[in-house]
Amino acid sequence: MSKKVAVYRKEHFNAAHRLNNPAWTKEENKAVFGLCNNDNYHGHNYDLIVKVIGEVNPSTGYVLDLKELSTIIKEQVLDKFDHKNLNLDTAEFASVNPTAENIAIVIYDLLRVKLDAGLDLKITLYETERNFVEYPA
Repeated sequence: MSKKVAVYRKEHFNAAHRLNNPAWTKEENKAVFGLCNNDNYHGHNYDLIVKVIGEVNPSTGYVLDLKELSTIIKEQVLDKFDHKNLNLDTAEFASVNPTAENIAIVIYDLLRVKLDAGLDLKITLYETERNFVEYPA
């Protein structure tokens, strides 16, 4: 029987963004994205929960050293996105609409390559207290 355990790291970052599809008219963007299409952008206080699932290493007793996970998240997510305008200041969203869904996918991709392939990863991103996304679903 497999003895997989889930470990979690919760982080927080602040970022501004504007939801906009450049292929659409201004009216179409306003109709679909509403206030989130504000020409001057708007911001969120994001809560990020990173879930890593795997077998416990018999030598360490860890699935993954959470200090190591914290460092990876800081380098791959917080240093890139915290207190940034996602549309203007980040390469990851230069051509990707920074919806909560897309932000979660980008964070997943950034972290996935830094973790052992034998570990499973799930991202939960709270855009507001009531609105959040998970990837993969």
